[in-house]
Amino acid sequence: MRPNTIKNAFEFAESENRPALLSYTVAGDNSKSNSLKILKSLSKYVDICELGFPHNTPIADGGQIQTSSYRSLKNGTKIKDVFNIVKMFKKGKLSKPIILMGYYNIIFQYGESKFIKMCKASGVDGIIVVDLPWPENINFSKLCKKNYIEFVQLISPTTSTSRAKKIIKSSHSMIYYISMLSTTGGRLKTTPKEIKNNYLKIKKLSKKKNCVIGFGITKDNIASFKTVDGLVVGSQICREISNSIKNKQKITKNVDKLAKILKRRII
Repeated sequence: MRPNTIKNAFEFAESENRPALLSYTVAGDNSKSNSLKILKSLSKYVDICELGFPHNTPIADGGQIQTSSYRSLKNGTKIKDVFNIVKMFKKGKLSKPIILMGYYNIIFQYGESKFIKMCKASGVDGIIVVDLPWPENINFSKLCKKNYIEFVQLISPTTSTSRAKKIIKSSHSMIYYISMLSTTGGRLKTTPKEIKNNYLKIKKLSKKKNCVIGFGITKDNIASFKTVDGLVVGSQICREISNSIKNKQKITKNVDKLAKILKRRII
């Protein structure tokens, strides 16, 4: 039986009286080797690393993440490369839990059982499938659980209370709350107070499961969410990578600096 490293990461953050910090980057951006270096750089400060599959027809990804995906696909990143990046990262001293994030057609084309087998072999700790909602995800969720891989369910501001209860009951130990109806990287369309109020409604339905907030979280507003279980920052990191490339600066150095700021502001 594999230990639940994701649950352990939340417990560690709680012991430090702060939310868990989760990063998101696209596998293979801006090269396979740099993608691994970026993960290693982030892992000095973040508790969990989300790693996205590059995709050319995204549903929820905003401009910054789409740009990262384009660079990765242009460099020829394949599914096997994503698993290899995870495997190499997990061999490092500063390895953190890895959650793969992507769309179901990648898994379907690869084959669910084969995909889970590769996840397990490379050291993947969790999976988020953006376009596989409950109850369509029940069988895949069970397959993940059978192989000790966390399947992360998504809840949005428009999810009804009755549906949220069912999603939470079906979920493993972690839930992802989408802060607003938008693609990733957009400006917050509501106040941090309102987002936290909506978040607390989800938490009341199940206090035992960790709930993270994603979409629109940046270094400028992250301090407003210190009391939640976890926070996901993705588009700002992808933007930092893009800016570093544009300005011919060292990517890992700039990403390292951003992650340090993000961590400092939630302590």
